[in-house]
Amino acid sequence: MNLAKISESWPTVQPSAFKGKDLLRIDEFSGDELLYLLQSALHLKQLQKSGQQYEPLKGKTLGMIFDKASTRTRVSFEVGMYQLGGMGMFLSGKELQLGRGEPISDTAQVLSRYIDAIMIRTYSHADVEQLAKYASIPIINGLTDMFHPCQALADMMTILEHKGRLQGVKLAYVGDGNNVANSLVLAAALLGVDVSVAAPPGYNMSEEIVKTAQQYADESGASLTFTDDPVQAVTGADAIYTDVWTSMGFEAENEVRLKAFQGYQIDQQLARHAAADYIFLHCLPAHRGEEVAADIIDGRHSVVFDQAENRLHAQKAVLAAVI
Repeated sequence: MNLAKISESWPTVQPSAFKGKDLLRIDEFSGDELLYLLQSALHLKQLQKSGQQYEPLKGKTLGMIFDKASTRTRVSFEVGMYQLGGMGMFLSGKELQLGRGEPISDTAQVLSRYIDAIMIRTYSHADVEQLAKYASIPIINGLTDMFHPCQALADMMTILEHKGRLQGVKLAYVGDGNNVANSLVLAAALLGVDVSVAAPPGYNMSEEIVKTAQQYADESGASLTFTDDPVQAVTGADAIYTDVWTSMGFEAENEVRLKAFQGYQIDQQLARHAAADYIFLHCLPAHRGEEVAADIIDGRHSVVFDQAENRLHAQKAVLAAVI
């Protein structure tokens, strides 16, 4: 990928526009600002691969609050802070006074006196909004029941790396209209990526998110399609994306969901409707044999481990920008 060529036409955004800002949902930032972060992430990745040090966050500390289990989010944020010269501090939600009933407002104000930013991975998006309301430092959403903005940024970075562009790329998302889908579609609409979403009845994205995404798409020139037909969604797609059928917090619905999502697996029969050079994406963890066939996720079209790696670089871009 020729980064210099890709970057030629990108708008210039002042880095000061990010300082102190929260990232609660991907559309906290404009399309131009997302492009800036993607450009920064690509440069940071090149620096890391070449062994060059870049430590703008020396002496800075990121508090990482986890109410949900994590592999990629914890490791990528902690390593990212280390590579930028700072420190990531793991804070279990169960071990904080939050777990014993301390108001979020008190926790936010106290932590703001100790550290430079907070990343939180939890269930309720309302809790993250409450944290941001009372904190005087940047709050980064590491995942909530409604949004996963850092994942969406890494997704766009991965598509850009493998396709060399974003405008006019067709992205098919097949599966649950969940937090990953919400952030993915909003990011795509802001950046001019055409999106086709296929979900079974009852598992569609929220009307509010669809309406907001359409407003962004009208400005960027992206096209948005929502259907219950996976073949329609995948036909001609440059990238196919799926996620688990049962997200964390919905385990009690697992059997019902397994039945509802029959016919929505990404397998060879469905993928043959995509472009010959399509890429396959998945935010991981994946359940082979459920939402995706093993020969797809482990096959030549899969870029899921590039995508997972890009969480590190995309989040470093966010951390450097807002801190």
